[in-house]
Amino acid sequence: MSAHPTVPGSRVRAGRPFPLGATWDGVGVNFSLYSRHATKVELCLFNERGREVERIVLPEYTDEIWHGYLPDARPGQRYGYRVHGPYAPDAGHRFNPNKLLLDPYARQIVGQLKWAPALFGYSIGHRDKDLSFDKRDSAPFMPKCAVVDPAFTWGHDRPPCVAWEDTVIYEAHVRGLTMRHPDVAEAARGTFSALKHDGVLDHLRHLGATALELLPIHAHVDDQHLLERGLRNYWGYNTLAFFAPDPRLLSTNAIAEFKQMVAGVHAAGLEVILDVVYNHTAEGNELGPTLSFKGIDNASYYRLADDPRYYINDTGTGNTFDLTNAGALRMVMDSLRYWVQDMHVDGFRFDLATILGRERSGFDPSGSFLDAVRQDPVLSQVKLIAEPWDIGPGGYQLGQFAPGWAEWNDKFRDNVRALWRGDGGQLAEFATRIMGSADLFNHKGRRPAASINFVTAHDGFTLHDLVSYNDKHNEANGEDGRDGSDHNISWNHGVEGPTEDAAVLALRARQMRNLLASLLFSQGTPMLLAGDEFGRTQQGNNNAYCQDNELTWLDWAQAGSAAGAQQAAFVRKALKLRRRYPQLRRGRFLEARDDVADTAIEWLRADGGPMHEADWNDPEARVLMLRLGGNDAHSHEPGPEHETLLLLFNAGHGEVRFDVPGVPERPWRVVLTSVDSPAPALDAQGGLTLPERSMALLASRRARAPAAA
Repeated sequence: MSAHPTVPGSRVRAGRPFPLGATWDGVGVNFSLYSRHATKVELCLFNERGREVERIVLPEYTDEIWHGYLPDARPGQRYGYRVHGPYAPDAGHRFNPNKLLLDPYARQIVGQLKWAPALFGYSIGHRDKDLSFDKRDSAPFMPKCAVVDPAFTWGHDRPPCVAWEDTVIYEAHVRGLTMRHPDVAEAARGTFSALKHDGVLDHLRHLGATALELLPIHAHVDDQHLLERGLRNYWGYNTLAFFAPDPRLLSTNAIAEFKQMVAGVHAAGLEVILDVVYNHTAEGNELGPTLSFKGIDNASYYRLADDPRYYINDTGTGNTFDLTNAGALRMVMDSLRYWVQDMHVDGFRFDLATILGRERSGFDPSGSFLDAVRQDPVLSQVKLIAEPWDIGPGGYQLGQFAPGWAEWNDKFRDNVRALWRGDGGQLAEFATRIMGSADLFNHKGRRPAASINFVTAHDGFTLHDLVSYNDKHNEANGEDGRDGSDHNISWNHGVEGPTEDAAVLALRARQMRNLLASLLFSQGTPMLLAGDEFGRTQQGNNNAYCQDNELTWLDWAQAGSAAGAQQAAFVRKALKLRRRYPQLRRGRFLEARDDVADTAIEWLRADGGPMHEADWNDPEARVLMLRLGGNDAHSHEPGPEHETLLLLFNAGHGEVRFDVPGVPERPWRVVLTSVDSPAPALDAQGGLTLPERSMALLASRRARAPAAA
C-alpha cells in the first residue's frame, strides 16, 4: 500500500500531517499547514521568475492540519499558500485568499517583500478601515518559500559545550561584524560566509570570547516607513519566518552556508547563540499587512483583546504571539529544535522573554512555553538566555525565570555605570552585583552564571560613546530624537563627543578600562558588545536599529590604531586572567557582603580595615577592596587556584592610597590595572596608590609547601 494514497482525479496525494512545512523525502514533497479555523487551503506553485504556475487544493485535514503530497515536486520549488475562511475581524478572523502567505515552517525564503497596498487584507484608505476587504493579488509583491534538501555532511562537527562558568559572550551583528573587515572578500562581507573567515574567528578566539551571539538572523521585514527614509530594520527584530535565515545574509543563496558557518565557528572552539524573536511578528496590528500568520489563522497565532478585532500589544510592535495556543507553541518549539538539531546552534537569547512566560493571568515561571522548554530533552541542554522584561503588565521579571535559564542583568549594567560615573550611594549594590547578584539568582539551585552581566549591548550606547556623550544623538534616525532611551547613565568627561583634549581622552580611556574590568572580573557570565574591545563609536546614536551603514559596521581600522590596540590588549589580558583564576568565575555563590571570617571573601576599606554597615551606607563612599581567597588545599606545586586575589576600586574624584593587607610570606604583585602611565607599584610600606577613577588587580602566590621528609 502506498505511503501517500492518491486523491482520485488528481496527481496530489493525501500526504501526512507531520512533519509540518514542506518536507523533501527523496521522492517528492509533503506539504503540511496548521490552521484551526480555515475552510480550504490552496498550495500555490511558482517558477523561478516568481510567476504563479499552479494552485493545488490540499486534500486532507487531520487534527487541524491541512496536508498533501506532490510526488513531482523537488528541492528548489517556490511556493506559498492561499487560505480560505471567514473574513470577520470582529470575530478575530482575517482570512483572505487573495493574499499569498508564507509557510510558517518554510526553511528558505527567496526574494524580498515589496511594499504595496495589495499586501493588506483590507483596502487602505477605506472608510471602514480593516473591516473592508481587499481583492487584489499580493503574490507579485511577496517573497516566496522554497523547498530545501536538508542533506549536509557535518563531518567531525561537535558542539564545544563550554561550561557556563567559563562562558564569555560576544554580541555581534552578522553585517556589522564583517562588512568592513579587510581580510574578508568583498562578495562575502555581511554574510554567514564571512563569519567563518580565519581573520574574524582568530580575533574572537585571541580576545578570549567563547560564544558568538548573533543579533536576529531569521528572515524579517524592513518597515515601510524606514525604507521611505532610506533606512532599514538593521537589527532584525521584525521576524516573519522562524525557520529561515534572512536571504540578505546568504552569499550563496543556499541555507548550507549557515551550516558551514556554524561548523567553522565550532572548529575555532566557539559556540553560536542566536538572538530570537518569538514574542511578535512583522504583521503588526489590525492595520498591518497580511503576510503569513494573520491570514493562516489570526485567532490562533495572536493574542487578541476582549474585542477580537484588536491585538494585545505587550511588545510595542502591534501584536503579541500567543504561546498559550497549542499550534503556535508547537511552531516555536519546532523552530527551536530545528536550529539546534539541524543547524547545530548552541543556544538562544530570547527577546522580550517575559512575554513568552505570560499566561492569561500574567507572568508565570511555569507557563506553557517555559515549562515546555524546561522539560524538552533537546532544548533543556542548550544555553537559554532571557531578556526578562517587556512593556506589558508585570513586565519586569529579572531573577524570576526558572532554573536552567540565564537572564540579562540590567541592574548590573546600571550600577556599574553609575559607580564609575561617580554617583553616590552605589558601593553596597556594586558589591552585590560583582559577586553574581545573589539577591536575584541565589535560589532553586541557580548559579552565578545565570546573571548575564553587561555594561553595553546593541541597544544603547557603545562603550566609547558611554564615556563620550551625556546625551543621545539620534538625528540620523529621522525621528526628531524621540527614539532611544534618555536614561543612559553616561558621562562625557567634560566634552560632548569627539575631542582632541589629551586629558579628556586619557580619562575616557581609563574609564573604559574600569568598566571592562568590572565586567570581566565579576562573578556571572560576561557579555561584550562587538567593537567595545577597541572602542568603536556610533557617534552618540543609542538606538541604531535602522542604520545599516558605516555608523554600525565595525571599523577595523580603529582596531589597528594605537588606542584601539591598547584597549584590545587590555581585554585580552583581563580575559586571560579570568581563565587563569577560577576565583573570578566561581560555580557557586559566595555571600556578597560577608563580614564573618570567611577565607573565600573579604571586603575592606582603603585603610585595610573591614567594611562595616556604616561604610556600606556612606553615600560618599566610592572606594573598596575585595579579597578573594584561593583554594587552601595542601599542594607542593600551588597553582593559580591557590592564589589570593585583591581587587582595588577607586571610583572617586581623587587619588587614594590603599593599605594592602600584609602577607609577608606571599608578596603581592600588580597583575592588571586600568592606569596607563605611570603604572602603579607597591610602595615600601606595601601600599598602592591609585589615581582618581581607576582599579587594579593584585595577586599573591601561596608559598610552596615543604617537601615530605
